[in-house]
Amino acid sequence: METPENNSTLVVSVSDWLITLLVSVIPVVNIIMFFVWAFRRKTNPNKANLAKAILIWLVISIVIWAIIIVVFGTALMGFMGTSPDFIENPKY
Repeated sequence: METPENNSTLVVSVSDWLITLLVSVIPVVNIIMFFVWAFRRKTNPNKANLAKAILIWLVISIVIWAIIIVVFGTALMGFMGTSPDFIENPKY
């Protein structure tokens, strides 16, 4: 484990973090840039770790959403197969 005395990583400046946050709110560009920051060798390790963590959370959220869509989609399709009586025999 590295100690602060022998760590040669530069500190990410506030302006660099502001640019990072600005890029992260732009759709599609953010995902591309997270991959670039996560796997490019010249990227600061702090920013690379942040990008990797965000990509991991992105994959986890996509899996959870897929499960939710399948469960509720299946339930909705089941309800569509059986319609209530007032739809088939309306009484005006």
